[in-house]
Amino acid sequence: MGGGYRRTMAKRALITGITGQDGSYLAEFLLGQDYEVVGMIRRSSTLNFERIAHIQDRLTLVAGDLLDEVSMINLLREQRPQEVYNLAAQSFVQTSWGQPVLTGETTALGVTRMLDAIRIVDPEVRFYQASSSEMFGKVQEVPQRETTSFYPRSPYGVAKLYGHWITVNYRESYGLHASSGILFNHESPRRGLEFVTRKVTYAVARIRAGLERTLALGNLDAQRDWGYAPDYVRAMWLMLSQDQPGDYVVATGETHSVRDLCQLAFACAGLEYRDHVVVDERFIRPAEVDLLVGDASKAVATLGWQREIDFPGLVAAMVESDIKLVEHQQR
Repeated sequence: MGGGYRRTMAKRALITGITGQDGSYLAEFLLGQDYEVVGMIRRSSTLNFERIAHIQDRLTLVAGDLLDEVSMINLLREQRPQEVYNLAAQSFVQTSWGQPVLTGETTALGVTRMLDAIRIVDPEVRFYQASSSEMFGKVQEVPQRETTSFYPRSPYGVAKLYGHWITVNYRESYGLHASSGILFNHESPRRGLEFVTRKVTYAVARIRAGLERTLALGNLDAQRDWGYAPDYVRAMWLMLSQDQPGDYVVATGETHSVRDLCQLAFACAGLEYRDHVVVDERFIRPAEVDLLVGDASKAVATLGWQREIDFPGLVAAMVESDIKLVEHQQR
């Protein structure tokens, strides 16, 4: 009764972590594809709706908690989505050292609770798991692809690896349409201030405005494969549009150092990074990952995915956005 009827209506997607960078861009993208979008949020006094404020009236926001499987089951029964995008996680690597158990509860076991709720309520639901390049950690080959061995180097990376393998497990054991996107770093003006790209672009804007003089960073030679978040959420949707589920690396295939990032960002504001950047030992990780650079050829060939914004374009967009933000704060 319900199945055929729902299919004639707009598709409905549930996004966990909708208030985050990726959740907000994915919600925007799916609304553009005429989806009904349901966002799962925790009952918490610290929730920040800033990233979805401009589309909030077009979303259905519901309470749920990845620590509580019963709330997942109830939510799926009430909302009946055809697609679930699991983007919620304790997603900051540095924090995972201080809160390793909480990171495991949400980022690892939270995935199991959601998959199990789908198995119980509606095994036809298509599921997307946000896996991470941090699972490669101490890299076993360069570049990294879907077949590369994992060697996570942080509690976050370990938790993500559990989430990744439990997704494969439910796909193979229960026949779920469950896919994982192994996304390499992806940034945007909506990135949190604790992430190095945003830390740099926001500092550039404040230094330009005369509000700061210096920016303290850790290892300037650390290299990352940085892409643009809206390009990456499109890949998530493409995965769930395939007849067969699978796992895909999503990356640019290029690396840039933190030094490159600083050079570009400061130059966007007409500044020289060497005049302002200082190295602070406190920001160097207990175990640094090696050269993370992804090979997205499977995503390109199978999904037809391509990125639209390159690294200089990404940095320029972030600096421009932060300059506007700082000017607005000064008014």
